[in-house]
Amino acid sequence: MPNMTTPSCPFCELAAADIVVENVFHVVIRDRFPVAAGHSLIIPRRHVASLFELTAQEFSALHELLHITREQLEAQYQPAGYNIGVNVGAAAGQTVFHLHVHVIPRYAGDCADPRGGVRWVMPGKAVYWD
Repeated sequence: MPNMTTPSCPFCELAAADIVVENVFHVVIRDRFPVAAGHSLIIPRRHVASLFELTAQEFSALHELLHITREQLEAQYQPAGYNIGVNVGAAAGQTVFHLHVHVIPRYAGDCADPRGGVRWVMPGKAVYWD
């Protein structure tokens, strides 16, 4: 894949057939271990570990692909909502140190109580309304 140069990185060795949409700076693939139908990853072509390493131009292009990805997911899966997430650093759960933004479609009834959303990364602190 053009501009991806770290051979030991799984996101630097993507097959063209895995890419569902792309722009000059990023590609979108479906997650290989999805937590929901349509779970997608937006991945920079340039090997960077963190969202904070993107240039302004790369960040803008990521934002553009986020909207395009949503449009595709709406057309194909009609989700009721989304969780958008990025793990930055080992303490935040990052295990592949090539930036990837999770776009996770959510469906009515896919969990007992979705309140708190991304707060569930810290289960003991997710429920703040009691």
